[in-house]
Amino acid sequence: MAARDHWQARLGLLADRALRSSAGLVGSLGLFAMMWLTLADILSRKFSDHSIRGATEITEILLVAVIFASLPLVSWRSEHVMLDALDNWLSKRGHAIRRRIVNLGCSAFFAFLAYLMVKRALRLLEDGDTTSHLQLPIAPVVLAMSALLALTALVHLLLLVAAPPPAPPDSEPAEVM
Repeated sequence: MAARDHWQARLGLLADRALRSSAGLVGSLGLFAMMWLTLADILSRKFSDHSIRGATEITEILLVAVIFASLPLVSWRSEHVMLDALDNWLSKRGHAIRRRIVNLGCSAFFAFLAYLMVKRALRLLEDGDTTSHLQLPIAPVVLAMSALLALTALVHLLLLVAAPPPAPPDSEPAEVM
């Protein structure tokens, strides 16, 4: 049993490091870029009466990056909203079974969404859809969304066999309803 726990903890640390350095980096850089773009746009309006061309489109794309890059991290750390209506009635084994069922369901749901997004991206690519002002192709953004949804599906599968590392002592647990 100790060897299994060691393996699960090691796998959890490896997954945590990989997620933080990939999805975490994408989300952080997206948020940082949005902040600077918004500042530059505001200053441009204030001092030259002109907005940065396409700032809204770029902000929308960066917002997609931030939101979809957050999904795997939030899922991995279980920082999403949870309903604990059954917690008082379930045994320790019942909690483990519920956790597995929920993670399997979430994995299937995110995989299905990734599939739908890939289909949508292929249609957008075929049609040549672009943004209205900057004429940026939309298909790569939707493909990135589907990749991050697929990563979230994999995270939920990984949660069946590995546990995320404990939260740092200075962080507060997510509020449970």
